[in-house]
Amino acid sequence: MGIDRRAFLKGMGAGIAGVSAGGSLLPTKAHASTPVSDKEFVGVLVDTTRCIGCRSCERACAEAHGLPVPDIDDFSVFDRVRTTDAEHLEVVNRYQTDKGEVFVKRQCMHCNQPACVSACPVKAMEKHKEGAVTWNDNCIGCRYCMTSCPFDIPKFQHKAFPKLQKCDMCYSRTQKGLEPACVEACPAYALTFGTRRELLDEAKRRIYSDEKKYYHHIYGENEAGGTGYLYLSSVPFEQIGFRNDIGTTPYPEYTKGFLYSVPIILLLWPAFLSAISTITKRKERVKVEEGGLK
Repeated sequence: MGIDRRAFLKGMGAGIAGVSAGGSLLPTKAHASTPVSDKEFVGVLVDTTRCIGCRSCERACAEAHGLPVPDIDDFSVFDRVRTTDAEHLEVVNRYQTDKGEVFVKRQCMHCNQPACVSACPVKAMEKHKEGAVTWNDNCIGCRYCMTSCPFDIPKFQHKAFPKLQKCDMCYSRTQKGLEPACVEACPAYALTFGTRRELLDEAKRRIYSDEKKYYHHIYGENEAGGTGYLYLSSVPFEQIGFRNDIGTTPYPEYTKGFLYSVPIILLLWPAFLSAISTITKRKERVKVEEGGLK
């Protein structure tokens, strides 16, 4: 279906006007970092020394989000290291380490100050006061969230009108007082849900109560300014697929510098995409309404 030229120019003009007026499409200091909440962030502690690689968490996640349910009896998936994608919001990988076989669950880390939220020009990514990072359909498809994420997590669906898919820490469940689906499903108690402060206390307790069992580092305590998902391991984290060059600086500090230095044409690009998105959605809605009248 073609796009009406007058409607397009009107939408484009409105988007550019928002940029020129210093609207939400321009980077601002307030948008470059996540406001500090007076409510404690929640998160998940992943103890990789307890994980048995059953992939029950993967199945529970898929069922909770209406995604294709994986065959958790298919052990061939461990023949390669997998990454998350639009149909697999979390994956469990197997690593051969100095201390033998280790299974590791991976998903969005839910950064305390997320680069994806900072980089998004239309606030399609949101950091909730409870800690979860979620996506909404304000998205214009610029994919800044994907390029800014230090953990390579956000992924778009491969379809005409794609959604961005990533772990949302089961935000709809936790709002009802339930645990994330993966935590509830884990039979080995490798996953613990709670406030970030409680999880850090528990992680430290485990380390110092059994110093020979654990590598003395909590991954996510300080990486990228701190994350909602925290990890314990028996070996250095690079042996189980984690980056060791993340640093402790919150990534919005880096993306903020990028956004203030990009050429104006790149700032106008989101406005262009926003106009396209608005017009396309309007035409799709009209098409549906007209179909209903027949």
